[in-house]
Amino acid sequence: MTVLLSELSVLGPDGTMVEPVSAEIAPGATLALIGESGSGKTLTAKSIVGLLPRGFRATGAATVAGQELPVSLRGDDAAWRRARGRSVSLLLQDPFTSLTPVHRCGDQIAWTLEAAHGHRIPRAAKRAQVEERLAEVNLPARVADAFPHELSGGMRQRVAIAAALASDPQLLIADEPTTALDASNQAEILDLLRRIQLERRLSVILISHDLGVVRGRTDDVLVMRDGQVVERGATAAVLAAPEHPYTRALIEADPVVAARSGARISAEEAADVAEAEALLVCEGVTKAFGVRTVLSDVNLTIPPGAIVGIVGESGSGKSTLARCVAGLEREDAGRIVLSGEALAPGRGSRTPDQMQIVFQDPYSSLNPMMSIGAILAEALGVAGRASSEVPAMLEMVGLPAEFAKKRPAELSGGQRQRVAIARALAPQPRLLICDESVSALDVSVQADILALLARLRDELGIAILFISHDLAVVRMIADTVTVMWDGRVVESGTCHEVLEQPAHEYTRLLVAAAMRENAVPADGKD
Repeated sequence: MTVLLSELSVLGPDGTMVEPVSAEIAPGATLALIGESGSGKTLTAKSIVGLLPRGFRATGAATVAGQELPVSLRGDDAAWRRARGRSVSLLLQDPFTSLTPVHRCGDQIAWTLEAAHGHRIPRAAKRAQVEERLAEVNLPARVADAFPHELSGGMRQRVAIAAALASDPQLLIADEPTTALDASNQAEILDLLRRIQLERRLSVILISHDLGVVRGRTDDVLVMRDGQVVERGATAAVLAAPEHPYTRALIEADPVVAARSGARISAEEAADVAEAEALLVCEGVTKAFGVRTVLSDVNLTIPPGAIVGIVGESGSGKSTLARCVAGLEREDAGRIVLSGEALAPGRGSRTPDQMQIVFQDPYSSLNPMMSIGAILAEALGVAGRASSEVPAMLEMVGLPAEFAKKRPAELSGGQRQRVAIARALAPQPRLLICDESVSALDVSVQADILALLARLRDELGIAILFISHDLAVVRMIADTVTVMWDGRVVESGTCHEVLEQPAHEYTRLLVAAAMRENAVPADGKD
């Protein structure tokens, strides 16, 4: 039966956070919610599953399979415990958030099964049902005995899907379900969800900042801004001919759209860059964890002031290489040379002014108990600079000086990442390492951060090692790109050469996966 949202609104401590939203989702259909952070899309989704934060409440109605959900009640009410899982289920962005690390994957799927049945299931029958659910998401039976940390990111998300669907809900809300995955894993997970959705005639609400995901795999879209729906309609029609200026701005900020304008530099310009004296040289870098070799004879060169992208699937070795460069891991063999000086393995031979890292999640790297001013003052102090430079550091990354008084929790994701960039630049490093530093951001915020990094490169003359699973983002910012697979470099060159005319089979597979993810089916559906 059709899922109905009728004048669904969210009220918070400061008044109305989400203006009334109405929508219909047919069985087997997908409704996309898009918009920047703070637009209200996640609050809307959480109101449908009864998971609003304290101090927030919902009004209006949500009807699934002819049954009205208790949206006006607290999430711990008994009525929600009966409805959540059976009628509606939530799939989160990070499977580590939805899967407990101390229990086996099979047990976690079994909990959902037993909750749906309302009673304990005999051991043999329970094991059989768990294996059936794992098979549905293309996982072998042995995964039931594994802990989440023993699986890859894509496998963990498959387990989370199996757990979310074990109670046979009629509505699945998928909140950024593939944001942290590389292109091939992302496409596989999205294709898997679509197959299961069609087989079950499941209604889906997909929240995503990735317009490529929305463009190819959803039927209708609601564009949200500041708690209001500013545009709605069939996905293909809205993204092809947006009427609202905000929708047009979102589409123009999409890195896939930006990449269509061509390569960032020409092959001749890239050759000039390569001829410059190298800032960083990695020669034959090898690293193993136990019996598993994760880097094998890796070579990489970064000229001064260049932006070098590294792409590859999870487990390809790109982050391990970056950690060896930064001294956070100790390479087993090979050489890492910075400005002509060989660096010994480990942190002992690194100084703050040589290199700094900007990580994917600033929440994890910024101390939540410290003010922004204190965080930057601490970084400036390490470099022997005065805390009076904090306002200038904030201005450099496009933030007002008064942000020094705020704490990380008071900032948006993009603002926090700007603070993380400012902190990394406080010691005035020659090399900035960006490890998936924009992958969790909305497309417009992502575009702003990429523009900021490019501007800082031009103004400060720093080199950037840019790691990403998103080929469109790398094409948008990098001068050259290196492709890694199974711990080895399989291809490198200008972005245009590598991503438009890939020579290696693995690179062709990555490019094909990215194109499939951003493709527009002829009928607007998969």
